[in-house]
Order: sequence, then C-alpha cells, then structure tokens
Amino acid sequence: MTNKFVTGVRSHGRAFFRARVNIALLVALPIVMIEGFGRAMGVVPDLPFMEVVPADQGRMLGALFSTAFITGLIGLFQIVSAQQADRRLVRTGFSPGMLLATRLATVAGFGLLVATVSFVVLYRSLSPNAPVIAFVSLALAGITYGLLGVLVGAVVPDELTGSLVLVFIADIDGFLGVGLKNTIAVKTLFPLHYPQTLFESAALDGAVAVENVVGGSSTAGCL
Repeated sequence: MTNKFVTGVRSHGRAFFRARVNIALLVALPIVMIEGFGRAMGVVPDLPFMEVVPADQGRMLGALFSTAFITGLIGLFQIVSAQQADRRLVRTGFSPGMLLATRLATVAGFGLLVATVSFVVLYRSLSPNAPVIAFVSLALAGITYGLLGVLVGAVVPDELTGSLVLVFIADIDGFLGVGLKNTIAVKTLFPLHYPQTLFESAALDGAVAVENVVGGSSTAGCL
C-alpha cells in the first residue's frame, strides 16, 4: 500500500512538471502578484495612523493570495483534468480511496512548494520578524485553498468554470474578509482569515496567537 501511495504521488507530480508552462507559472505568478500588489499599494500615502508601510502591506497580501490561488488552481486541475488518468490507475489496481489520498498529498506538497516560492520572493523585500511562523501561515493558506480547489473540482465539471469559481471565492475572501475585519460574527467564516491574521502577526510583530493556528488548521481540516 505504501508503494502504491508513493507511486501515485510521484505520478501526479511528474504529470504536472511535464508541462513547462506550469513550471513557468509556478515561478512567475508569485513574483507578478507580490510585486504587483506592492506597487499598487505603494501609491497610497504613508499616513501617521498606518501601522504598516502600504507597499509592504501590499506585498504581504500578494504573497498570501498568490500562494492560496495558485495552489487552489492546482487542486482544481488535479481533479478535473485527471479523470481519464485515474480510470487507468484504477484498472492497474489503485482503489478510489488510494487515488484520493494521493491527490490530496500531492496538493499539500504543492502548497508547501508554492509557499516556499512566495516566501523567497517576499523575503527579498521584506524580512518577517518570525520567518518560520510566516512560512507556516503561507503553507496553511496554500493547503487550505488547495483543498478548496479539490472540492470545487469535484462539483464543477470543467476547468474554466472551476477557475472562475475560485477567482470569485478568492475575491470575496480578499475583499470582504479584509473589509469586515472588525465584524466578529462574520470574519472567521472566510478561508483565509486565520492564515492571514497569523501571517501578519508573524511578519510584523513576531507574535503567534494559538487561536489562529488552531482556527486555520480546523478550516483546512473541515475542507
């Protein structure tokens, strides 16, 4: 069983890396989103009541959302575009449960990989006060959205529609989640709330709130 699990994960990983465009996007998108968010926020004046330089705030948001969105797309494509490959693997002796486990493990692995790329890009311009926790929060955001992508892929029949659904969810998560930050009854419903709070506190203050770690892990577990 262990050999089949490892074989399945390797097969999914090789299928992803065979397309060179995937590698290019894996590297380019975090750079574009982090620097794009930073430059967009950089035009905002640095006012006295602001705790963070706007450009740095933009880069942190770019790192968080690039990690989440890219891993979400990978999770979506792992389900939608691999149905024929899964049928072949079932004929070779893989059970449906084993296939699902290998898909989830692959998505989690890509979540760590995308978080690493985003963290390295961010670190070039901003050094978090608690780098290990900042990286963990990015990985948590990636894995959460990766599992969300798997869920969307299981419900939505094609890649384009699924991608649009993920874009919509990410926009709602980013816009309303930040805008409703002070609404206690609502803010915890957004998938990125706990990873974002944990990431910002680790990057800026070097502090770690246990409830954010537990909340973020619970969100990923529920998915």
